[in-house]
Amino acid sequence: MVPLLFIQRALIMAVVVSGLSACSFRSSTPSFSATGFVADQGVVRIWRRDDRQQRPSVLMSVYSPYRGPGTISTLYEYHNGVLYQIKRTDADGDRDSIQLRFTENGTVSFMQRQLATQRQKLSSDDIALYRYQARRILEVSNVLNAGRVRLLQGHWQQGEVKLCNGETVKPDFDKQAEALVERRAAKSRQPVSLAWLDGPEGRELLLVSNDDFCRWEPTQGTL
Repeated sequence: MVPLLFIQRALIMAVVVSGLSACSFRSSTPSFSATGFVADQGVVRIWRRDDRQQRPSVLMSVYSPYRGPGTISTLYEYHNGVLYQIKRTDADGDRDSIQLRFTENGTVSFMQRQLATQRQKLSSDDIALYRYQARRILEVSNVLNAGRVRLLQGHWQQGEVKLCNGETVKPDFDKQAEALVERRAAKSRQPVSLAWLDGPEGRELLLVSNDDFCRWEPTQGTL
C-alpha cells in the first residue's frame, strides 16, 4: 500500500514544481497530457486524457523508485468527470493488485485485492485511502498541467534523444544531469531511456534507466 505520507509529499512537490512552471496557468489544457514530479525516493509520471468538457476521462500514474523494486501503476477511470474505477498494480515485487469500482453516487460496487496466492477484501480504511489518493493525484495533475510542466521520454543517442513519438530532440540538460546520463550510457550495453520534465522556467531530469519506457508509454489512442 502506498503510505499516506507519499501522497502528502506529492502535494508539497506539486507546489515546488509549480515554481518550475512560473505558475503560468492557462484557461484550457490539451485533451491528452503527460507530466510528473519528484516523489518520496522516486518519481511519479502521469498521463491523462480529458473529454470535450475538459473533465478527466482516464488518468494513469506510475510511481518508480530510484532503487530496487516497487514500481506501482494506477489507472483511474471516470464517467462524466466522476471517478468510477481504480486499478492499481505492483509491476514488480509481490504482484499485488487492487481494483475498486464505484456507482454514480459514489458507493462501492466492486472491490478486490489480488495477492500472489489469494484474494482479499478491502477494509473501509483502505477504500478511504484509495479515494484520497485518487483525489490528490488529480489535483496534482491539474496544477502541473495548468503550469505547463510537460513530461518527455525517449532513448538517449549521443547527446540527443529520440522521443517515443519518433521525434529527435536535443534536451540541453545542465552539466550535472548530462554527465549522469553519459556515465550511465557508457556503462550500459543496452539502450538508455530518459524521462524528464520541461517547463517555462527550466528542465529537470527525472529518470535514467535501461527499461524501455517507449515500450509501455501510453498515447491518446491507448490510454
